[in-house]
Amino acid sequence: MRIIAGSAKGKTLLSPKDTRVRPTSDRAREGLFSSLESSFGSLHELTFLDLFAGSAAVGVEALSRGAELVHSVEADGDVGNLAISNLQLVKNPQGKYRLFHSSALSFLESDQPVLPAGRKYDIIFMDPPYNVSNEEIEVLLEIIVGRTLLEPRGLIAIERETKGRPFTWPEPLTLEKIRSYGQGSIFYGGYSASVLP
Repeated sequence: MRIIAGSAKGKTLLSPKDTRVRPTSDRAREGLFSSLESSFGSLHELTFLDLFAGSAAVGVEALSRGAELVHSVEADGDVGNLAISNLQLVKNPQGKYRLFHSSALSFLESDQPVLPAGRKYDIIFMDPPYNVSNEEIEVLLEIIVGRTLLEPRGLIAIERETKGRPFTWPEPLTLEKIRSYGQGSIFYGGYSASVLP
């Protein structure tokens, strides 16, 4: 796998030699960032949270494309160390990055402030293992809403198995679109227009 675009374009990403990680394919990553850049114009000055980061391929791509702040969350310590090596491929990034050795649930529930005062995430990406249940995904979304971790006009993108049972977006989040890439699909959601200022 390689970094697709930005300041580190073309650099080869490290990945685990076993099956602990199911990396987002190049095609899906390209589709993800095409959608995000279509929505936001560019990633410059945006804050990006990559839950279930694995080797941090998605977080690295965000950093390479100019995100101001990238937080990657990975529970497996060895894989997390690999993620740090990948994040370091982006030399002299415009933005900052940080790797959290934590489960997605523990990270979202933590009272430790990790964002600058007054900031929320513009983009939250989740690529959980396919054996993570819809109910677990819905709990994470409820925490994101309950703790107002997403900017009002931010986006949440969740990669799931294309043929899997769909999950439910808790109010006031709504599904905006779905893009499929073979076995995986990315579901995009955000706050309903009715609750936006």
